[in-house]
Amino acid sequence: MTKDVHEDADQIRHDFSEAVTMTASELESWLETDESRSVGQKSSDGSESTGHASGRRIVELLRTKKDDLSESDLEHMRKVTGYVARHSAQRPDGDVRDTAWRYSLMNWGHDPLATD
Repeated sequence: MTKDVHEDADQIRHDFSEAVTMTASELESWLETDESRSVGQKSSDGSESTGHASGRRIVELLRTKKDDLSESDLEHMRKVTGYVARHSAQRPDGDVRDTAWRYSLMNWGHDPLATD
């Protein structure tokens, strides 16, 4: 890798760590809940939602040493950061504790109540 790629990778890892507020264990437990499975855009066959699948990948990423991250891993980390930023900007009014909005973010590793 060139120096620029390393600097970019450092920024991606930093942004990812800011966006993902849940630990691997917390996220893994969350993904087992009915609430987690109830939200998100599902494929045409009605299987796992995009966010739920992303959550499983995020658990793997959180458990991967930084030097072992692949280009594909870094690209997914960038995708996570973008999703969290876009979805966070759409915060509904009122108490968000038991909302699909929060549950969707949690599938992507971000619990908005952890940062309130």
